[in-house]
Amino acid sequence: MVDVTNDDFQNFIQEAHDALPGEHAQNIKNVAILWEEEPTPQQREQLQLRHDQTLFGLYEGIPLAFRQGQTRIFPDKITLFKGPLTRSVNTVPQLKEQIKHTLWHEIAHYYGLNHDQIHDLE
Repeated sequence: MVDVTNDDFQNFIQEAHDALPGEHAQNIKNVAILWEEEPTPQQREQLQLRHDQTLFGLYEGIPLAFRQGQTRIFPDKITLFKGPLTRSVNTVPQLKEQIKHTLWHEIAHYYGLNHDQIHDLE
C-alpha cells in the first residue's frame, strides 16, 4: 500500500492523462475525469462485483461508437478509485503506472471498446 495525499493523487492522474499517446487522448471531449476514495455500493452492485473483486476505475456514459450523431448528451464520467489503486501497489512509481493503465482502460471504454478488445490491445 502507498499513502499519498489527495493533491498528489490528483497530480498523478493529470500526469497520466498528459502522458497518454496520440490523437485518441487529445480527442476526448465532454468527459469529466474524477477520483473518489472508494466505489459506492450502488456502483459495485450495478457491475455485479463480488466482495473479493477490486474496481480501480469506472467509465459512465455513452461510448462514442454508440452515440449515432447525438450531440445533446450529458458529460461522460471516468472515475478512478484512490483506495483500491493505492492498496494494489507498494511504491509511488507503481501507483503512477497503475493510474496510467486504469485511465487508458477507461478511455478505451469511452471509445466503445469492450473488455475483450481492451485486453487484446494490451
